[in-house]
Amino acid sequence: MYRILSTPASKFRQFRRLRSRAKSAATDEEHAFQILWRYQILDPNSDIVAYWNRVFLVTSLLALFVDPLYFYLPTVGGPACLQADPKLSILVTILRSFADLFYVLHMLMKFRTAFVAPNSRIFGRGELVTDAREIAIRYLKSDFVIDLAATIPLPQIVIWLVIPASSKARTDHANNTLALFVLIQYVPRLFLIFPLNHRIQKTTGVIAKTPWIGAAYNLVLYMLASHITGATWYLSSIGRQFSCWQTQCNQENKSHTLSCLPSYLDCNSLNLPEREYWLNITRVISKCDAKSKINIKYKFGMFADAFLNDVVTSSFKERYFYCLWWGLRNLSSYGQNLDTTTYLPETLFCIILCIAGLVLFSLLIGNMQTYLQSMSVRLEEWRIRKRDTEEWMRHRQLPPDLQERVRRFVQYKWLATRGVNEEAIMLSLPLDLRREIQHHLCLSLVRRVPFFSQMDDQLLDAICERLVSSLSTEGTYIFREGDPVDEMLFIIRGQLESSTTNGGRSGFYNSITLRPGDFCGEELLTWALMPNSTLNLPSSTRTVKALTEVEAFALQAEDLKFVAGQFKRLHSKKLQHAFRYYSHQWRAWGTCFIQAAWRRYQKRKATRELSLKEGLYYMAVPESDESGNYEDDEIGESSGNVKKVQNLGATVLASKFAANTRRGNHKLQGSDPVPQLFKPDEPDFSVDNEEV
Repeated sequence: MYRILSTPASKFRQFRRLRSRAKSAATDEEHAFQILWRYQILDPNSDIVAYWNRVFLVTSLLALFVDPLYFYLPTVGGPACLQADPKLSILVTILRSFADLFYVLHMLMKFRTAFVAPNSRIFGRGELVTDAREIAIRYLKSDFVIDLAATIPLPQIVIWLVIPASSKARTDHANNTLALFVLIQYVPRLFLIFPLNHRIQKTTGVIAKTPWIGAAYNLVLYMLASHITGATWYLSSIGRQFSCWQTQCNQENKSHTLSCLPSYLDCNSLNLPEREYWLNITRVISKCDAKSKINIKYKFGMFADAFLNDVVTSSFKERYFYCLWWGLRNLSSYGQNLDTTTYLPETLFCIILCIAGLVLFSLLIGNMQTYLQSMSVRLEEWRIRKRDTEEWMRHRQLPPDLQERVRRFVQYKWLATRGVNEEAIMLSLPLDLRREIQHHLCLSLVRRVPFFSQMDDQLLDAICERLVSSLSTEGTYIFREGDPVDEMLFIIRGQLESSTTNGGRSGFYNSITLRPGDFCGEELLTWALMPNSTLNLPSSTRTVKALTEVEAFALQAEDLKFVAGQFKRLHSKKLQHAFRYYSHQWRAWGTCFIQAAWRRYQKRKATRELSLKEGLYYMAVPESDESGNYEDDEIGESSGNVKKVQNLGATVLASKFAANTRRGNHKLQGSDPVPQLFKPDEPDFSVDNEEV
């Protein structure tokens, strides 16, 4: 057998084969990914689309906050000159580029989101169109132009490409050009929020899941308007200052006294010798100083605060927060405190500010009131209901103790349910969902009842479906002895006192305490298990009173009868024995029965011991004469005399025993604290008696 030696050529061919396999595997994986992306169409009502819409709404708001930051780029960098803040330019560009990525992703999501065919919206939801080509055509014809206009990075292109390449690259021209492009692109970005809000409301029903988030959302929109107003005011202030400089510079050129070049108003010419010479003899600075009282011709009006408070020469943080405060203050006051001039752009700005402030502030107050009132609407309903209850009790002149019990019940019900109508919510749900909810709420609690722990899951599910919550305050009587029993109660929290007098018998009282896991109203279960039970409800054999606030589950008589009729496993011997063991009615009867039997046994035992003692006494005592002395000769008489004495002693003993027995029976009947109880009703299980 020969072994093939590896040569460099064979190694090279092996390497080429491995590389081709790796390339083909990578190509197949890429092709599979492309196929998956091609056929991956999203449902507009799916969770991922709803989540993305909320994320894109947040990023859109952040992008709207970023764009006005471009208005803060120009500052007064020296005497009679403007400059752009380079650090702020870099920061705003990075933030703006990051926000633009989300707009690109949003466009891609729209290309892959199905839509409902308009001609299928006759009944119900309609038919979804999942063809990628039709989705793309519809998107290109509808929202693509607006989304594209909002996505293109126009400010970045202008500030880093257009302005440096311009022949007139001065700060004033750059400022006006950049502001123009920002405003042009700000309009489609602002209008994107309205259909996005509508889409979120259509998919999920609400914009905010909680009232606090809704109030905060409206407050953010109002702060956004204040932010835009403050940034526009700052940029207009810079423009007003530059306009004054330019006007005075042109007047100097016309008078031929000085040569004022437009490039002198740019801070890039600060180090030029001719500008320093012009700066020493010009009057541009003094005539355009808002702090100077000599200047009467040029009025700054509403923009004077920017120069009186040195806003245009301060740092970015100081500029930003002062302008935000200016916009928030004047939007809230509708511009009433503004000191304006006859300058037309300034007047138009104040008019727009007044109208926008009136509309936005009204919307803010209305929306926030709606959201915040939704938090307390249920509390207000409960307060009104409580007030009506107080007026009704005073009108009917209820006793003070009864009024206090009513107040405690209303308060306890509010704390337990917070005013939510649980029954109405459950009835509005489908049967299967209602069954699952009841199973989740009741099954673990019902299993804590020892009697129910003996049942299987199917029977417990049937019982859980029909359980209703029951609340009782301290001192409330759940059942009274002799009244009809219409429900069976299973205690979850609290304590109950269950007492009986055995139908009002004198000298008899039995009381026990029911705790979580116990139940009462077991007479209803006996009634429901009888195959031929009548329509009349059973009477309660015990009085049940709440010792503390009690929360329980109640099973009505009709529901219990239905469960007993449908599920024959309730008739099994195992459940019968479990019911007798955990039933307090049967326990009380068994206890009293055992105590009475024990007392009768003790009486009979004492009677037997007494009779034995008395019999021995009569047998041991001899006869005596009238004087009390015993005769010795009589001791040795015949056996007939001895037998006569014994018969006489037995007769006397029997008469005494009968008298003592009669006296003992009368005494027992008059003072026995444990009389015999009536045995609880025993249901007839002869019809269905199968073992589980």
